[in-house]
Amino acid sequence: MSGSIPMTERGLRQLQDELKNLTFVERPQVIAEIAKARSYGDLSENAEYAAAKERQNLVERRIRYIEERISRAQVVDLRMLSGNKVFFGAHVLLEEGEGEREVEYQIVGADEANIQEGRLSIEAPLAKALIGKEVGDFITLTIAQKKKEFLIKSVKYISDVDSCVNPSL
Repeated sequence: MSGSIPMTERGLRQLQDELKNLTFVERPQVIAEIAKARSYGDLSENAEYAAAKERQNLVERRIRYIEERISRAQVVDLRMLSGNKVFFGAHVLLEEGEGEREVEYQIVGADEANIQEGRLSIEAPLAKALIGKEVGDFITLTIAQKKKEFLIKSVKYISDVDSCVNPSL
C-alpha cells in the first residue's frame, strides 16, 4: 500500500498505545498460552492450543496493520488550521433539517472514528460532502434512502494538545 493516511495527533497516539499494548502485553500472554497448551500433549486434538494459535494470528495481524498505518501516518497539526471552511480535523456544528436537531462532529481519520464520541471518518459520506464547504452552506445527502439536509452552523479547529489540557473542548 502507498499513500499517506491523515490522522490527528490523538489518532496517532491511540495507534501507538495499542501497538505498545499488543507488543508488550498481548503477544507475551499469547506465547505463554501456547506454551501452556503444548504441555497438555497431543496438539492435533488440543482445543486450547488451536485457540491460542488463532489468537496469536489475530494479534500479529493487528500489529502488522498498525505498524503499516503508523508508517504512512500524516499527522495534521490542527493548531495551524482556522477559518470557516471545513477541512480534515474540523469540529463542525450542523443543524439537521429545519431546526430538527443540532449535531457536532470532528472529521478524523478512519482509524480514530467513533460516531458515539462525535468523531466522523473522513471516508464517511457526510464528511466527504462537508469537505471544502463553509459556514452557512447547506449539504443535501441521501441516507437510508431519505434525503437529509444539513446547515453548517460553525466550524472550529481545536488542537488535540488543547483538548488534552481542557477536556471540555
